[in-house]
Amino acid sequence: MKIGIVGAGFVGATAAYALVMRGVGREVVLVDRNLERARAEADDIRHAVPFAHPLQVTAGGFEKLSGCRVVVLCAGVGQKPGETRLHLLARNAEVFREVVPQVFRNAPDAILVVATNPVDVMTHLAARFAGEFGIPSERIFGSGTTLDTARFRSLLGGHCGVDSHHVHGYVIGEHGDSEVLTWSLVTVGGMPLADFSRLRGIHPTESLRQEIDEKVRGAAYAIIAGKGATYYGIGSALARIVDVVLHDQRSILTVCTPTADVQGIRNVTVSLPRMVGGNGVQQVFPLPLSSEELSQLHESAAIIRELLDDLESGM
Repeated sequence: MKIGIVGAGFVGATAAYALVMRGVGREVVLVDRNLERARAEADDIRHAVPFAHPLQVTAGGFEKLSGCRVVVLCAGVGQKPGETRLHLLARNAEVFREVVPQVFRNAPDAILVVATNPVDVMTHLAARFAGEFGIPSERIFGSGTTLDTARFRSLLGGHCGVDSHHVHGYVIGEHGDSEVLTWSLVTVGGMPLADFSRLRGIHPTESLRQEIDEKVRGAAYAIIAGKGATYYGIGSALARIVDVVLHDQRSILTVCTPTADVQGIRNVTVSLPRMVGGNGVQQVFPLPLSSEELSQLHESAAIIRELLDDLESGM
């Protein structure tokens, strides 16, 4: 099982490392405009193989993507000083206009997982460019709020004093400031959060909820302020997503893909709980949200749709 990663920067290289540590797939190939960087990252990761799992790790041009079952797209340009988000989006759109066709020329049967930020908009564009090759949108999806959901569950697990694997709750909408934490649906060990908290003798106050909300929503800002970039969390999330696809696990993940309607917003890409398997996104699951959460989801989807409208008007 062969996996391609386009973009050998912090996120792409860390995703490759996480694949080796988890033993996902059989071969990983790194593709980057800077071939020297891609080869150096591949060499460094390959030296970790004897301590982990027997994967092949190589680097090369787009032709090396031939035979890939999954391609993770991490390519993109960084924001320049004084540059607006829309200008950055326009430049990254040009990168995708070049890269996405090259992916499918060389790996026509691949599932494409987008990690480039802003991931909602970039996934929408990737699906459009892939559609020119007749690739259905369910085979194109982004990491979305997979990491945000993990952050939410981790913080809740810490508060409840329980392994976060037993905490269930989703972050949906935009992967960004307008994302929605679905507090009304949180369960711990199969019990609603309020019931579990009562049994544990703890009380999730409004101030605690606000604190967790701010830490989830502001996690990337805090990490970037401290070390310049985030990559361990998203690299691990991407490895998990690839594992789900390769083994057709049919897991429910908060990934993003073009959706006909989200709370009255037409043709928009935001994160919702979706079943992911060997053929990509197989089904979306509407959540029984509170009226406040429904309103927040509408606002989040509207923000993404407005960005897409502004971008498309200039393309």
